Amino acid sequence: MRIVAVMASFVCALPSFAQPFPPGYVDPAPLLAAAAREIGEANLRCVTFSGTGYAGAVGQTFENAVNVDWPRIDSLASYTRSIDWETGTGTETFDRRPGLSPAAWKYGLGWQGGTPTQTQTRQTHIVNGRYAWHVDGDGAPVAVSPELAELYQLDLWLNAPGFLKAARLPGANPVAFWRWEQLEKGRDGNVVQPEKVHVVAITMLGKYRVDATINSQNLITRIKTTVNEPALGDFNIEHESTNWVAFGDVKWPTVWHSHHGWDDNWQFYRQSTGHNGYGGAFPNVRPNDCGAAQPVPASVAQATFETTVTVDEIADGVYLLGGGPANSYMVEFGDFVAVFEAPGNEQRSLAVIDTIAKLAPDKPIRWLVSSHPHFDHIGGLRSYLHIGATIVAHMKNIAFLNRDVLSYEPRTVAPDIVSRWPPTEVAEGYNYEAVQESYVITDNRKILRVYYVQPLRHVEGMLMAYLPAERIAFQADLFDTHEPPKAAQLPAMQTLATQVARMQLDVETLAPVHGRPVPWSAFEAALRALRTER
Repeated sequence: MRIVAVMASFVCALPSFAQPFPPGYVDPAPLLAAAAREIGEANLRCVTFSGTGYAGAVGQTFENAVNVDWPRIDSLASYTRSIDWETGTGTETFDRRPGLSPAAWKYGLGWQGGTPTQTQTRQTHIVNGRYAWHVDGDGAPVAVSPELAELYQLDLWLNAPGFLKAARLPGANPVAFWRWEQLEKGRDGNVVQPEKVHVVAITMLGKYRVDATINSQNLITRIKTTVNEPALGDFNIEHESTNWVAFGDVKWPTVWHSHHGWDDNWQFYRQSTGHNGYGGAFPNVRPNDCGAAQPVPASVAQATFETTVTVDEIADGVYLLGGGPANSYMVEFGDFVAVFEAPGNEQRSLAVIDTIAKLAPDKPIRWLVSSHPHFDHIGGLRSYLHIGATIVAHMKNIAFLNRDVLSYEPRTVAPDIVSRWPPTEVAEGYNYEAVQESYVITDNRKILRVYYVQPLRHVEGMLMAYLPAERIAFQADLFDTHEPPKAAQLPAMQTLATQVARMQLDVETLAPVHGRPVPWSAFEAALRALRTER
């Protein structure tokens, strides 16, 4: 069966339940067997379920605060999902309001600004083994990056039957222990009285540690794993399932609730915690309905995701470093360099840094201006920290960046250059600067001004930068030029226009993080057109 090819390509060792077990640990075999009997797992090879859900855009909050959910861009209407564990395939379809979300975004992790905006209501996301792709309406299939495709595959198994099937595969290596769940202080309300539960932990896809909580009724109520998120490193994902219903000889939970990030309302392990990423009620369940098979399109199988950096000099010593869905900008001074924005991930940022080193040999990158803390814009901050740059960010974001992003906390899923080789001597110096209203970077010949943009509904603590002599303004998410302007951009555009007028900036060129630089007159024309349409 293809299940072996999908899940057991990283064969480590066969499960071993040998006695004796050390204190605190128990035999996982009877726990798994009881859970399988309780839900009739042996009678279920695939499933299709449907209903209405919600989608939280992970990493896109307005503010960095405890107990703030990820923003719910829109509901997932007419949601249907098919999962086939035997073939390692799955299909999700739903209706979501177009014009706001990147078409590539399903829910939870994966939001990427600068990619095509969703143009159709119906959205389809498919995974087949190590490949995944999405379809906007009836459009062409668009390949998902290998890193995200692996998470799509992993998610097929983050449910009770999937976990039980995965626990039998070579390399799963089940481990079990017990603990008491006490009265819950948070909002979920799943724990009414103290209850002794058991947890079985296994390894999936050869690298992901997955834990399943089994209650006293032998039902799996929570499944938790840790994945990699470029900005934060080790990132918690947990699915909670309730309202188990019998459908013939199998049971399936019809209500789902998923945390993307720690559900840690009171211990404050991170500055930003407890965000809901996905959930809903899916009462229509069809056991052993595997859905239509979706073979991998040739365009998806042949897709490449190489990291390239393009260089365009837009003024003397001012460079656009593109080649991806988000740009960085380099400003060369007499004896140092400043960079605006560090989007993407470590691989992308190290390639940009290497390009800068060739453009300005022997000049250190002294400053990295970070526009705002949305995850797709800060995945490369740690790379700049590692090579000695000072991170310039708004004061509202410093606590989050310093505690959650620019830390030396180990990264176990995908170790990066900072977690492997922490630059402790750098941390003894100036690793960040907090901006309130404005900040100046200069060598007394060239000057780069940094401004706090307010008010703004997109995010708190937004910064832009301006070169007075060159009359260039750098900004992120206030006006994107990779697509024609849309009505959804109007509030941010109006904020940018107000900020430029307030500071009396004489802007000739507007340099966006998403898209190509344009004349300020083009921005003004787009703003007038959208105001007229409103």
